[in-house]
Amino acid sequence: MQDYKELWSKILAEIELEVSRANYLTLFKRTQIVSIEESVITVAAPSTMIIDLLERRFYDVIKKSVDKHFGSEAKIIFVPKTIVDIVDKNSDSRGTLFEHEEKKAAPVGHLPRVRPDYTFENMAVSSSNQLAFVSASTVAKKPGESYNPLFIYGPTGVGKTHLMQAIANEVYKKTPNKKILYTTSEEFTNEVVEAIRTNSTSLMKKKFRNLDLLIIDDIQFVAGKEKVQEELFHTFNTLVDKQAQIVLSSDRRPEEIKQLEKRLVSRFSGGLTVDIETPDFELRTAILLIKAKKYECMLSIEVAKHLAQKETDARGLEGLLLKVMAKAQAGDGEITEDVANSVVSLGETEKLNSFHPDEVIKNVCHFYNIKPTQLKSPKRDAFLVKPRHIAMYLLKKELGLTFVEIGNLLGGRDHTTIMHGVEKMEKTVMDKTMVYEEIMRISKFPVENRVD
Repeated sequence: MQDYKELWSKILAEIELEVSRANYLTLFKRTQIVSIEESVITVAAPSTMIIDLLERRFYDVIKKSVDKHFGSEAKIIFVPKTIVDIVDKNSDSRGTLFEHEEKKAAPVGHLPRVRPDYTFENMAVSSSNQLAFVSASTVAKKPGESYNPLFIYGPTGVGKTHLMQAIANEVYKKTPNKKILYTTSEEFTNEVVEAIRTNSTSLMKKKFRNLDLLIIDDIQFVAGKEKVQEELFHTFNTLVDKQAQIVLSSDRRPEEIKQLEKRLVSRFSGGLTVDIETPDFELRTAILLIKAKKYECMLSIEVAKHLAQKETDARGLEGLLLKVMAKAQAGDGEITEDVANSVVSLGETEKLNSFHPDEVIKNVCHFYNIKPTQLKSPKRDAFLVKPRHIAMYLLKKELGLTFVEIGNLLGGRDHTTIMHGVEKMEKTVMDKTMVYEEIMRISKFPVENRVD
């Protein structure tokens, strides 16, 4: 049978005549056949969103062309591209996509947890993340020799995970024989708990202490877990002693993580600690243009600027772009400012309908590391004033509550006090100060990060 790539190119050439240029570039160009098993053709696409659009809107067009080459009994299955870059396969190579991926990942056994597009080349850099970017690049070039550990901290959605996975991808690219593991603190905790439960701690220790590169995301969540912190402490010492590289991320500096043992605070602070700030407008625009290029989407700089004004974190920007792309595909495929506006307006309406007053209060408390009882208390300590005013502002602007209702929610405060707090925050928002950026981040905290 002819080469898969050649065959799919012929099918795509036929499809290109049936669909618009925008649809072809966005949805079809980066697809390819990865296996043919009897009458089942497996086709890989860049994302689940694109797969959904292909299946819902263009399956008949694809099937029409496929039938010319395979007959009407052929079935088409779409799968997302994963960590392994799918290589061309011909009729003599009969392994499935998943078998191929397993063979590629086997030497290390970790890369399925790391996104292939999270590389240094794909990351936009400005003053808000430049130091962290340079530090991560240095670590990737000489793991275990430069900064050990590298501790990256910053709020949700600023690119910490991207940087850490870029380190993993870079090290693996240069030295695929190295043992590399990217994990989260929750997964690390689960490993420790399961090892204790099944009396298999020796296997668990062997897994983590024989690595060349250990990357743990959201390390702040090990706080308060005694056994987990003990295992992490000994794992840390073992890896550093043998010059294995450790990279950690958190939403705050090591010394600001409550219930974290002092010996771990000391270890975490013993290398290089760098922060990433919320991306500024220029960086957000650049991120959108980079993401659009990745999806082969035609996005004008004017629309990118417009979207950059509506979203403040890097992760949210990609999600917003995907929604805009999906909306455009429902029309003629062109991403205009009107299309972008319709998506933004819908998102704001959904957010308004889904928010609950308790969630707003929890988000504010999580961000400033205080308790709801403190926020609602009559105390006027300086560290409580700003969070309290921001809570007032969000409850008014996001949910449209009355001053009296907000006062009742915040410990029975007088409505004039609430009015004063909201007015103060309104002026701050208009001036686009740092507090404005904090308000934008607070309003976008994911549910899983909210705590009592």
